[in-house]
Amino acid sequence: MPHTSHTHHRRRAPLLAAAVAAATLLLAGCAGPSTGSQSGASDGGARDADARPVVLTTFTVLADIAENVAGGHLRVESITKVGAEIHGYEPTPGDIRRASEADLILDNGMGLEAWFEQFVSGLDVPHAVVSDGIEPIDIREDAYSGMPNPHAWMSPLNVQVYVDNMAEAFTRIDPEHAEAYAANAQAYKTKLQDVQDELVQSLEALPRQQRALVTCEGAFSYLARDARLTEKYIWAVNAEQQATPQQIASAIEFVRENDVPAVFCESTVSDAPMRQVAEATDAALGDVLYVDSLSEADGPVPTYLDLIRHDADAIVAALSGGQQ
Repeated sequence: MPHTSHTHHRRRAPLLAAAVAAATLLLAGCAGPSTGSQSGASDGGARDADARPVVLTTFTVLADIAENVAGGHLRVESITKVGAEIHGYEPTPGDIRRASEADLILDNGMGLEAWFEQFVSGLDVPHAVVSDGIEPIDIREDAYSGMPNPHAWMSPLNVQVYVDNMAEAFTRIDPEHAEAYAANAQAYKTKLQDVQDELVQSLEALPRQQRALVTCEGAFSYLARDARLTEKYIWAVNAEQQATPQQIASAIEFVRENDVPAVFCESTVSDAPMRQVAEATDAALGDVLYVDSLSEADGPVPTYLDLIRHDADAIVAALSGGQQ
């Protein structure tokens, strides 16, 4: 996997390296299994009782997709918890201990998990990059210009590639259930295609003058491409320092010039900058969008398919003034 760490992550490199070193020492003296950092992660007793291979994903969206392909033959867990910001995540010693005990680690790639290479460095655990084979859309603005937009999962078409990569990786670690993984993958790809068709159909119903998607992070390039929406965002990739006055002014100008009726922000970041845009333009602030994390099981987007449907419905509702 090419290394595409961003500038704000480079500043953390010495601290992260030290954390990894400390965690390595912790591993050497730790005989007990991890309790995990993901809500619902297995405790030591459950791990001992459950003989299924463990697949560890970097965030909850990948975990849900992987569970659909695994079909109960693997124990799938997420390193990050529900609601976590994935871009600037800093692994804990517990995370590294869990990773060392896993049979497979899945990451998105495309520069999303800038912490990942150091996270798995020195671990004798196979890993697969689930976005392999996807044609990236490059970021066009800010310090990230020319880098791939990592949010490829925001297109259900792309996720069909994720599914194929997962099925192949699962078969490598558990060939006994190869046929089940292939069948599960095909069944889930059918659902993904249905959601893709629903997404395009619902967003194509918007009038031409309302087909602009303004968000906090530039996480919707693939969704906008699929549905032929014009994309505008305040910042390209979630970072430590966000929403400069220039970025906010640019978003305000775009909304005014294009008479955009509504703007949006995502669940893992503050919507304060977008509220400034809305107040300066009289645009409505649409329902929260989900990208980098699912919700809890009783929340609005407990699965990836729910996430895509929720976002499409929220965008249509707000841009059409609630008239669907």
